[in-house]
Amino acid sequence: MKFEQPRLPYAPDALLPVISPETIAYHYGKHEKAYIDTLNTLIEGTEFADKTLEEIILHSEGKLFNNASQAWNHIFYFFQFSPVGQKEPGGRLRDRIDIEFGGFEEFKRMFEEAGATLFGSGWVWLSSDGDGKLFITQGPNAGNPITSGLKPLLTFDVWEHAYYIDYKNVRAEYLRKLWDIVDWNIIEERYNS
Repeated sequence: MKFEQPRLPYAPDALLPVISPETIAYHYGKHEKAYIDTLNTLIEGTEFADKTLEEIILHSEGKLFNNASQAWNHIFYFFQFSPVGQKEPGGRLRDRIDIEFGGFEEFKRMFEEAGATLFGSGWVWLSSDGDGKLFITQGPNAGNPITSGLKPLLTFDVWEHAYYIDYKNVRAEYLRKLWDIVDWNIIEERYNS
């Protein structure tokens, strides 16, 4: 199976002022494309050629894992945003956030802190287990909660290429601004599926 980069469901300028078209062009247009292109080269003629991205992530290591996981992580990240999405969670997910984190604002504070304090490059995740319990975790480099048996719901990319064009070295400001474009309808669908 050859992996293809999906087209974003919004225009390159749709996430302004949070994410610029220039960042979209480099981050999704070049970085993500490179992960997918490299992944396709690495799996050609191997036991992974007909596997899903999730299967490759679970059963590979090294360069293959890094490219598969980064390809998956970036698609997951970019497809959780909308310029007109639901701005706060509702339903069962909101109830769980309120119970487990002491409210939505406290959850956001804890999530931002996890992203700001991750040393080096990686991802901060909101995931759930089979019982619906929520977890905030840090994933260095290409880390993905799938490898720990969790279901990813939301992620913020804290590699410098995700924010340097728009925010320079101020990771904390980038993390705060991302809430403006997270579409909680998408996150709720992930939680309820």
